[in-house]
Amino acid sequence: MENFEATVVMPSLNEEKNVLAAITDTLKSFADFGINGEIIVINDGSTDRTKDVVTGAMTKDSRIRLINHDTSQGIGASFWDGVRSARGEIVTMFPGDNENDPWETFQYYKLLEHVDIVIPFVFNRQVRSLFRNALSFIYRFIINTTFLVNFNYTNGTILYRKSVLDELTVTSTGFFFQTDILIRSVKNGYLFAEVPYRLNMRNAGKSKAVSFPSLMKVMKGYLRLVSDVYFGRNGKSGRKFAEGSSTARRYEKL
Repeated sequence: MENFEATVVMPSLNEEKNVLAAITDTLKSFADFGINGEIIVINDGSTDRTKDVVTGAMTKDSRIRLINHDTSQGIGASFWDGVRSARGEIVTMFPGDNENDPWETFQYYKLLEHVDIVIPFVFNRQVRSLFRNALSFIYRFIINTTFLVNFNYTNGTILYRKSVLDELTVTSTGFFFQTDILIRSVKNGYLFAEVPYRLNMRNAGKSKAVSFPSLMKVMKGYLRLVSDVYFGRNGKSGRKFAEGSSTARRYEKL
């Protein structure tokens, strides 16, 4: 079984018009940055031709794999399914809608020699609606105030060291999953860097991020995280820092 430097988890729900472009761009970015990477597409219960499009791409490139959900389980569940199957040391997520530019993310790949998490934040917010930006501002304010952090963004194409993810014993399966990972990891002392990131315009379809069911899952995840951080477990296994992590190496030098 081949080992990879990086794994891109690509959740896709009814993205037949976008997923091939997302796959193609990701593979090109691997080549441009000299990254030995793989793509795991999570077909999250699509009712269109998403599965067929990905299957066709797989016949042309062995670096593409597919995990199928018979029914939609959500973006968080899809991400964690990808993480469990990942063969790369570094894991990130590019949704199959092709809004995210892989070159924007992987230009910061080398930062992982110094930190264990690289957090891109969107600087061209005008590509999203005023409502979406307002919602993001409110969300960010609540998270930063509650957990005494100062993140610019918590839901992007974050680069994680897989060993840090493997340490977490509590996981969120809704849209709150990225925030959940970041808060737990940072509270556990892992080093991170925030970097500016340009977001693409969506070419087809519409985002599934803003909906009543998604909001309810976010609220549930938020309340559980508050309870864990302030009153219970933080979801970390026993060892202080993951073996081989940049944080562990840097603390060893102190």
